[in-house]
Amino acid sequence: MSEPIDKTVLKNFVPANSLKAENFDELAGKTFVETVSAGEVIFKAGDNDKKAIYIVEGQVEVSSIESASENTEVTGTAGYVVEAGTEKAKHAIANRQPRKQTAKAKTDCSLIRIDSDLLDILLTWDQLSGIEVSDIHAADSSSENDEEADWMTSILQSKAFLQVPPANIQTMFMRMQEMPVKAGTEVIKQGEDGDYYYIIKQGKCKVTRNSKTGTPLTLATISVGGSFGEEALLSDAKRNANVVMETSGSLMRLSKDDFNELLKEPMLSWLTGEEADAMVNEGTAIWIDVRLESEHKDSGMKGSINIPLITLRIKAATLDTKKKYIVYCDSGRRSSAAAFLLSERGIDAYCLKGGLVERTGD
Repeated sequence: MSEPIDKTVLKNFVPANSLKAENFDELAGKTFVETVSAGEVIFKAGDNDKKAIYIVEGQVEVSSIESASENTEVTGTAGYVVEAGTEKAKHAIANRQPRKQTAKAKTDCSLIRIDSDLLDILLTWDQLSGIEVSDIHAADSSSENDEEADWMTSILQSKAFLQVPPANIQTMFMRMQEMPVKAGTEVIKQGEDGDYYYIIKQGKCKVTRNSKTGTPLTLATISVGGSFGEEALLSDAKRNANVVMETSGSLMRLSKDDFNELLKEPMLSWLTGEEADAMVNEGTAIWIDVRLESEHKDSGMKGSINIPLITLRIKAATLDTKKKYIVYCDSGRRSSAAAFLLSERGIDAYCLKGGLVERTGD
């Protein structure tokens, strides 16, 4: 038997409690409390349920026995107990996939099972939702006569494109569609789905965000050679701002599928746990945990530095461009977005394949 979660109860759990209101409400609407009897197995070692499980009431005993079954007694084995309301209970129980441990209800208890992919998508949307003025790669043009050449030169010289194979860049230019636009045209509307990546060929536009009063706040101005629109494509999120043409001009746009194929994937380098460990142990790379501080404190890898995705744009400037960084999160979704943003800034970044939930060992 299950019933909808009380939102005040859901607010006790990490990282759901960090979500903005709209995404939090969506998660709450898909989360239900279920009752479990004492002695009942919640999950077994080897399960691959892709659920983040939190205890709401009662106690759960976690065993490190790899081959535990429903008839296996966990009392007296190597393990630990998680009690509702404690600091440990704020985090998902033994959250590795496939499961490395077995969890059994020590008392009658209630719990929630949150879809890990849904939670991770909502977190990624949340933490990619802030456009910073420094994110905009704009080129100054000395005269309008130079604009035709400037936009392509700016793209070819940007740090973001240094890692993209020349053949991909050539294909990108071939697949781009030119889009004449008049002053006042709303190119991107906040809240809509992401569909294109844009580069300004001619003209100027401004980035705005809707305030609580409904009045748009200007965040940045973008000129020839400037690009925008990648954040919604990186995370399959809604557009987080409006982009309006200040002058008449022309845009070059690349579809979402072409963006992912030609730009996103070539800029991402994935490492297995063994490959990543070898680089870190050799001293040639540093771990970066892009999860929230509370998540990092609970299950961060030894020696890693914590830069939450939401602050990455600001703190990226503090990283040493001569060093290599291996970025991780729970699933690889937030870390892939982070690695792309770091690569745009000329930083050598890699992603941990599968994230922490699929990582073997400690």
